[in-house]
Amino acid sequence: MEHDDSRDVTAEAASVAGARRLSLIRPAHLLALGFGTGLAPKAPGTAGTLAGVLLYLPLQHLSLVVYAAVVCGLFALGVWVCRVTARDLGVHDHPSIVWDEVVGYLVTMTAAAPGWVWVAAGFLLFRLFDILKPWPIRSVDRQVAGGMGIMLDDVLAGVYAGLCLYGLAFLAA
Repeated sequence: MEHDDSRDVTAEAASVAGARRLSLIRPAHLLALGFGTGLAPKAPGTAGTLAGVLLYLPLQHLSLVVYAAVVCGLFALGVWVCRVTARDLGVHDHPSIVWDEVVGYLVTMTAAAPGWVWVAAGFLLFRLFDILKPWPIRSVDRQVAGGMGIMLDDVLAGVYAGLCLYGLAFLAA
């Protein structure tokens, strides 16, 4: 049986249009779509991570305990908003859902050294681990369903990137 690529393009366009409509209906959708960054026509995950950078800038001055509490709260919120938005879109982990990238980047930057070079290095390392999904990230991505599944693989990517960032800071000291 021949595969109809035109139907895939039409379904994808309808799904993007649906994501645009969702962002205007409910605050949960607006958060899940990273304040609209998930609607970027190219590389929505990268755009969502940039939203994470913007959120990190005012948070970086918090104590480690308060920062960690805020990130844990944003993670819990993310499980819910990603579940709701994925359900409403009818797609488990639609590319426009980028709240997981926002929180994953914040996890990366936990206890990061101050300065723009570390902000940029954290961005690059997080994107690398989010894209490559080394073990066990890929397994978690495939086996854990719902909002938890959407969020958890990016948190693990953030942990990997954060450990690398910490190692780089140690070597640079």
